[in-house]
Amino acid sequence: MARIDTSSYKTFSEVTDRLDEIVKAVRDKDASLERSLDLFDEAIALGSKAVEMVDRVEFSEEERKQLSGEALSGGEQSSSEQQASDTEENASSDKEA
Repeated sequence: MARIDTSSYKTFSEVTDRLDEIVKAVRDKDASLERSLDLFDEAIALGSKAVEMVDRVEFSEEERKQLSGEALSGGEQSSSEQQASDTEENASSDKEA
């Protein structure tokens, strides 16, 4: 198995969009087993890239305070869910800029 190149995906939104495409393709009844396995390998690589993106997110002081406040008040989202949400928002902002 060759290593999947994910370097063309620069934003979290691009990664999640491609993952959505993969899910649709795998659900297609006409997709061969070989094609589905190739897509599975790509999805694993993209998932790893998404985790790396989330891990590299740097929060502003305001975001840190907000996250701390939510943790103390038992906010509805876990910190990892909030990080993923913030990462996607930041990625969208990067696209627009």
